[in-house]
Amino acid sequence: MSPVATVCLAGLALAALLALVRLVLGPSVPDRVVALDNLLLVVVAGIAVGAADSGDGSFLGVLVAAALLSFVGSVAVSRFVERRGGR
Repeated sequence: MSPVATVCLAGLALAALLALVRLVLGPSVPDRVVALDNLLLVVVAGIAVGAADSGDGSFLGVLVAAALLSFVGSVAVSRFVERRGGR
């Protein structure tokens, strides 16, 4: 693993830790939804860093599927929270 990929993954691990803290301690449901969306974005970025580091294109299908799942899940939860009242 290259040093650049290691630094990127360390930064993503820190971002994931901070997102987990917000997910657990978030004072409201919308805060937790944003933290979960951020966490899923960090996972997608981690897959992208791994694919770029290995030079293998087989990860790209997983990358697209994870990004779509993240988007659809965030939209669904946001609509649910909006209809419920947001607290």
